Amino acid sequence: MPREFPIGLTPPDWLVRNLRPQQAPVNWAAVARASVAMTLPLAIGLAAGQPALGALASMGALNGVIGDTADAYRMRVITIAIPQLIGAVGVILGQLVFDRGWYAVVVVTGVALVSGMISTIGAVSSVAGLLLLLDCVIGAGLPLPHPWWLAPLLMTGGGLLVLALALVAWPLRAGVPERASVAGAYLRVADLLAACSDEDRYIGARFDVTRSLNQAYDLILGHRARHHGRSEELTRLLARLNAITPLVEAAPAVHLTGRPLPPQVPEAVRALARAVETGDTAGLRPPKLPLALTETERAVDHALRHLSEVVTSPSVDPRGIDERTVALHVRTARAARDAMLSAGSWRYGLRLAVCIGIAQALVSLVAVPRSYWVALTITFVLKPDFGSVFSRALLRALGTVAGLAVAAAVLAEVPIGWWDVPVMLLLAPLVPALTPRGYGFQTAAITPVILLLSDILNHEGTALLLPRLLDSLMGCAIALVAGYLLWPESWHTRVGDRLADAVEDTAVYVRAAFGTGTDPARRTRMRRRLYRDLSTIRTEFQRALTEPPPTGRRAAAWWPLVVAVERIVDATTAARVRVHHGAPPPSSAEVHQVVRQLGELAEGVREAEILTAFPTHLTGPAGSVLEPVRQEVAAARAIATPH
Repeated sequence: MPREFPIGLTPPDWLVRNLRPQQAPVNWAAVARASVAMTLPLAIGLAAGQPALGALASMGALNGVIGDTADAYRMRVITIAIPQLIGAVGVILGQLVFDRGWYAVVVVTGVALVSGMISTIGAVSSVAGLLLLLDCVIGAGLPLPHPWWLAPLLMTGGGLLVLALALVAWPLRAGVPERASVAGAYLRVADLLAACSDEDRYIGARFDVTRSLNQAYDLILGHRARHHGRSEELTRLLARLNAITPLVEAAPAVHLTGRPLPPQVPEAVRALARAVETGDTAGLRPPKLPLALTETERAVDHALRHLSEVVTSPSVDPRGIDERTVALHVRTARAARDAMLSAGSWRYGLRLAVCIGIAQALVSLVAVPRSYWVALTITFVLKPDFGSVFSRALLRALGTVAGLAVAAAVLAEVPIGWWDVPVMLLLAPLVPALTPRGYGFQTAAITPVILLLSDILNHEGTALLLPRLLDSLMGCAIALVAGYLLWPESWHTRVGDRLADAVEDTAVYVRAAFGTGTDPARRTRMRRRLYRDLSTIRTEFQRALTEPPPTGRRAAAWWPLVVAVERIVDATTAARVRVHHGAPPPSSAEVHQVVRQLGELAEGVREAEILTAFPTHLTGPAGSVLEPVRQEVAAARAIATPH
């Protein structure tokens, strides 16, 4: 008979959520690149009689592995090369103040402020900001070889080796990742259509569709901005991606009917996905569908036939293609300006700078062996886009303990020299393999790699282990106290306001969906932006659920309202689709009533500390297409604090 935990020993839900590994496929190509890129410089350094220089290049390759996350080859150039160059600047700044006391405190703290601010711009700048601060801390905390340009050159070269390996197959596989991203969006839409009659499956499938579409649009539009619209292949992929929009919009209308679609519909979408991915459309035939009788059935029929026409057309379909892409340098300048003017950017930069300043003052003015590790810990724990600070501090401590156990065996049993090469060959692939599983797993993988390289540089052996553990615990403590507990921000401040913004945007969307003179392309962009924002809010709430009470408990209480707002957007989209395919449009008075009620709901959400019930008085003509919208708005307004 299985033994159960006594009630007092049962682990809390927030702890279980933190420790549960995330499900993610292993990127075997990235695993192979990490193994070669981090081992080869070490082997070359040993062969040349300069193992320390090889270790520095391997450390730079580790930085490249951290940024090796893009699928498309063009994006790899940006996501790996730019952070490496900015990291080189960090190494140079760190070397200038090595062992310089208060000078090191001031410079590293200033770099932390800049790093924190640029980290809020986007994914590439996040990695660049991370490497800027990491390499600055390493330069300020480790005695690196002279002349001053040698260490940044070696570390940058190691990172660029990862890039070179990542681009080896580009001539043979050009365009494959882009086609795969569009095909992946098609497959997620097929899953959504197959799940329309199942409430639980539908919600998860809709979230997957939003995430997949976001990734595909970011990839295609990002490339197209650099090509200024001249690439026929990217334009064709954008046309095919846009063509899925009517089918995505028809899904909520199907869901509201509660009836499953004929299996031919999702199967036809999957067949189109295969054609997009392979580029072979010769064998495709128009889908055979049952006769469409209702507005919803006609919407699905028209959307699917239009999608099939766009995919099989030999020329680019110009309908719905948004030509207003912005050049990369213009977007970069705008992002930098927004970061400089953003209160959130300054707030995060100052928080990171305070924590790094405390750590650097501690290690620069007090004798703490190998002290740069304290600031490294804070840098990773306080990343704004990596999740809850509390959860990351907990996982950092646990991951460090696990990594130190592996490092202890390596440092105790493996002599410095050529034996380090096969050991690195085994340890390096664990970094990209375990990173998608969660931050604790990533820490456990990175820790023995860094300690092995540090031992090659300093020859301290197992004497590194206890200082590393103490440094990590100090870094986690500083991050928790100075970067978490002492700041008045709570999950409600971040997420509650964003949820209120989403409700206000929903009201604007309702007005645009049934108003006159609204550009259909603009309406589509509004809906897409709404779903993107709601996806981000959902992710923020899920992060909040991993924090201990009262934060996690408050997040759980507000969760039903997040779902309710998503359902309002769905119902609005469904009503618009029905009107477009023959249903009588609602009156302006009906639309105004729903918009006003949504505005009151947004105001209440923004001002509320806890959930309170809102009075609900929503009536309208029976049989109106807005009736489901009114029901969802009433349900959202009626949500109250659970007892």
